[in-house]
Amino acid sequence: MIDADGVLLWVERRGQGPDVLLVSGLGDPAEVWRSQLDGLADRYRITAFDNRGVGRTPLPEGPLSVPGMADDAAALLRALDVPAAHVTGFSGGSFIAQEMALRHPGLVRSLVLMSTMARPDPYFRAVARFWRWMAERAPGERAMLEAFYLWVYTPRAHADGMVDRLVEETLAFAHPQSVEAFQRQLAAFAGHDTLDRLDRIGVPTLVLSGEVDLVAPPRLGRVVADSIPGAAFEVLPGEAHQPFQEVPDVFNSRVDAFWRAVDAGGPGSG
Repeated sequence: MIDADGVLLWVERRGQGPDVLLVSGLGDPAEVWRSQLDGLADRYRITAFDNRGVGRTPLPEGPLSVPGMADDAAALLRALDVPAAHVTGFSGGSFIAQEMALRHPGLVRSLVLMSTMARPDPYFRAVARFWRWMAERAPGERAMLEAFYLWVYTPRAHADGMVDRLVEETLAFAHPQSVEAFQRQLAAFAGHDTLDRLDRIGVPTLVLSGEVDLVAPPRLGRVVADSIPGAAFEVLPGEAHQPFQEVPDVFNSRVDAFWRAVDAGGPGSG
C-alpha cells in the first residue's frame, strides 16, 4: 500500500527502465495488466495500481470522479518519486489518463489511450444504465461476469476458453469489487467529458481502438485522436475492448515501439 496524498492505493511495480504507469478501467484491479507487467518489465519500470474501490484499495465516502482519480494517479507518481511517466490508460482508465495529462501535465511523458472516448455518446450511456441494474439484479456473481464479458471480449475469446478462464480467476480473486463500488465507478466514467479540452494536451499520444469494440468503437477513438494535437490513431483489426489481454504480444510490441520513439524524440512519437 502506498500513501498517495492521504489515499491508500495498492500498487504493484516491476522492472527497471523508463517509468510506465498503467491505469485500469471499470472494476479492474492491477492484475488486469499481468501480460504487461510480465512482458514489458525487462525494458521499463512498470507501475500498476488499484483505483479507489477496486481490489485492495478501499472505497471512500462520497461520489467518485474522474478528475479525482486522476489526482490520485498523480499523487501516486509523486509518492513514488517518479518525475514523469509514460501513462497508459484503458477504457475508464483512459479517461483518467486524459484528465491526468490535463491536470498534471508535468508528470506525463506520453499517453497511450486504449478503448477511449472524449465524451460518452447516447449508446454508451444506455450501456452504462444497463450495467448498473445488471450488477444489482444478476442472479449471482458468475452470471454478472458472463453477461458483462459479452461486451468486452471477442467471440474468439469466448470460443477458445479465455473468457471461461477469466470468469474463474475473477471468482477466485480474494478482493472482489462490491456492487456499490462498481456502480459508483461506473457513474464517474459515464460523466466523463474532456472533448472541449483535449486540444490542451501537449504530449505525444497514441490512441488505439479495437475494430469490433462495442463499448468504445473506433469512431469515438478517432474523435479523441483528432482533438489532441499530433496524436496518432490506429485500429487493431478484429479486436474488441481489451486487446491488451487478448493479444498482449501485439499490444506490447506497439506500445514499446511508441515509447521508444518518444524517448528517442524521433518519428512516430506523436
